[in-house]
Amino acid sequence: MNVLELSRWQFGITTVYHFLFVPITIGLAFLVAGFETAWLRSDDDKWLRLTKFYGKLFLINFAMGVVTGIVQEFQFGMNWSAYSRFVGDIFGAPLAVEALLAFFLESTFLGLWIFGWDRLPRRVHAACMWITAVGTMLSAYFILAANSWMQHPVGYHYNAATHREELTSFVSVLTNPTQLVTFPHTIAGCFLVAGALVAAVALWHLIRRPAGPDAASQSTAAAFRSAAKAGAITVLVAAVFTAITGDIQGKIMTKYQPMKMAAAEALYHTSQPASFSLFTIGSLNGSKEVFSIRLPRLLSFLATGNFSGKVQGIDNIQSLYNQTYGPGTYTPIIPVTYWSFRLMIGIGLLSALIAIVALWLLRRSRRAGDPLHINLTGGKRLLLLWSVIVLPLLPLIANSFGWIFTEMGRQPWLVFGQMKTAAGVSANSAGEVLASVIILTLLYGGLAVIEVGLLLKYAKAGLAEERPPGSPSDEDKPLELVY
Repeated sequence: MNVLELSRWQFGITTVYHFLFVPITIGLAFLVAGFETAWLRSDDDKWLRLTKFYGKLFLINFAMGVVTGIVQEFQFGMNWSAYSRFVGDIFGAPLAVEALLAFFLESTFLGLWIFGWDRLPRRVHAACMWITAVGTMLSAYFILAANSWMQHPVGYHYNAATHREELTSFVSVLTNPTQLVTFPHTIAGCFLVAGALVAAVALWHLIRRPAGPDAASQSTAAAFRSAAKAGAITVLVAAVFTAITGDIQGKIMTKYQPMKMAAAEALYHTSQPASFSLFTIGSLNGSKEVFSIRLPRLLSFLATGNFSGKVQGIDNIQSLYNQTYGPGTYTPIIPVTYWSFRLMIGIGLLSALIAIVALWLLRRSRRAGDPLHINLTGGKRLLLLWSVIVLPLLPLIANSFGWIFTEMGRQPWLVFGQMKTAAGVSANSAGEVLASVIILTLLYGGLAVIEVGLLLKYAKAGLAEERPPGSPSDEDKPLELVY
């Protein structure tokens, strides 16, 4: 492979890997803050135990996200220096604000939260986690503003003397129409992931460790039942908001990046109305169809908001782009865009379905007079257990496919309409880039083992034992050790 392909593979691997930690961090910060607030309002010890339990998982994930995120910015100088010189004035602004404002906000107050147990007033301590959660969301906003500018550049002008694009309106960058819909869609996906993690861990304990006759076991089961219900409800609410914002995003995408929408359906010829295929068998690039399952007019609605709307085809847009930007290929890799779009939607819906089943079982067990654990036997118990195990992975995979579709569907543009991907790469040798790809892949593989090992260790450990208010406990210490 050449330098361009290797650089793209490296950025793709590291970015997808890093984004596995981002949605958990954002969503779980708010859920942990919510658990601690519930403890303050109710003075029920189960919420304090849940706060500390899921707080440990949050801290493990936060630390790993920081470590893996640093590599992303290094790559702009290492592998994409031509891009950095061309748009650094614009792209660097939101990233700088993210580092100086949002990241320092979340890291400072997270430190206060970690070391402030039994030292800060309870309300102040809870406020520290809320501020941390807001900080994670602000980080997401500024980073997404930079990415949205690549999808739909605004607030800039081209300086012919320096051959660079320069920022003219930072407000325009922050209020980019693409950004205003991408941000809520991404945040909804974050809550989908975090809710699934909270529900899955709680359900695993309820299934594997049913409540015994002793009071401590009964209390633990009751706490996990509350966590499972909170997580499942979060998944369902987030799924609804993800669908709504995704629908809006599809229409914005059609307006500013019509090729991406056409590629999502492998629609080669303009159609009015246009159907949406759930599944297709045909040629690899989708130009010839042998068999498909279609929903009439759905693509027209997704793209235009009108079931009779016209959707431009790949061939038509390619011809238009040839006239606008000059001769070249402006079509992304169709199989990647087609299947990533469907896997994003399908896997996300599957996680919501599991959450519905979990809520139904929790409600049924309460009606049956077994309010503390899910009492299932045989095949049903095994099926639910495996569903719970895969539940946290499903939204993560859906999020990853969503970003793959977003970034691959923009190709061949690095900045849409302004700079092609091939023009932004650094003048490195293929050997240099290959060496860094191998090293980072091996390093990230090692970090994955550490991350999964720590998460499983603390998730399996369960809740800390109940203790009298104000008494010291060694269960607080792992929070500091993890940090």
